[in-house]
Parts: sequence; structure tokens; C-alpha cells
Amino acid sequence: MKSLKSVLFVDDSPRDTKLALTAFKEYGLTNRIITLEDGEEALDYLYRRGAFADRDDEQPAFILLDLKMPKVDGMEVLRVVKSDPALKMIPMVVMTSSREEQDVVNSYKLGVNAFIVKPVNFKEFVDAVKMVGGFWAVLNEPPSI
Repeated sequence: MKSLKSVLFVDDSPRDTKLALTAFKEYGLTNRIITLEDGEEALDYLYRRGAFADRDDEQPAFILLDLKMPKVDGMEVLRVVKSDPALKMIPMVVMTSSREEQDVVNSYKLGVNAFIVKPVNFKEFVDAVKMVGGFWAVLNEPPSI
């Protein structure tokens, strides 16, 4: 049986973070959920810098990432992670309010595994997070490297 890895949820919206945590709980996802508010924190977490210097070495099962964030935006986080041989195998899912075709194209060019436009409706948002979490944290079989 595989051990449960954490899930990294990066979004600057407290409302969306709260809804995502509710969705993960309703789904019954027992993975530890790490919530961060911006891309700078996400990169510090992944590279074990600053406040995260003492965290364990295990990387998350997947990263659920907003694009429009302060300090370092999601596109830059995606670029950095997917260009780093030590991190690029971590599945990344963009979940953003952006409907701009260029954001979709750029995300896929950088190596995103999935791109989801955040549903505005509460139930649809919760359902989308449940599906994403269930697939990437439970069903997906990542390589063992």
C-alpha cells in the first residue's frame, strides 16, 4: 500500500482555500493538505527555504495552483517547478478564474498536467476540487523516482 503524500494547495483567496478544504474533507481525502497564499511561499516550501527549511524531504503528491497571486504568480511557479529536474515530476494542476486562452496555452507549454477554470457556483467548485483531489491524490500512480 502506498503512503499518503501531502497535497499542496496554493491560492491567495481565503474563500477558495476554505472551499477547497471543505471539498477535500467531504471527499474523505486523508492526505495532509498544505495551504499557501502565494507563489513565493510555494517555492520556499518546495525548496525547503525560510519558514520551511526544516520540513521533511517528501514532496507533495500534486500541486493545485492558482495563477493570479501576489509576489510570485502561478505561471512563474509552474515555470520554475517544471524546469527543475528534481521537481518536474510533481503533477501540477492550475485552477484559476482566468478564462484567457493565452493562460491555457502558456500553462501547457510550461508542462501543466491539467488546467481548470474555477467554477463560480459553490457546489460546482466543491465538486471540481473533489474530482481533482480524488484523481491526483488517490488514483494517479506517480513514478517511484
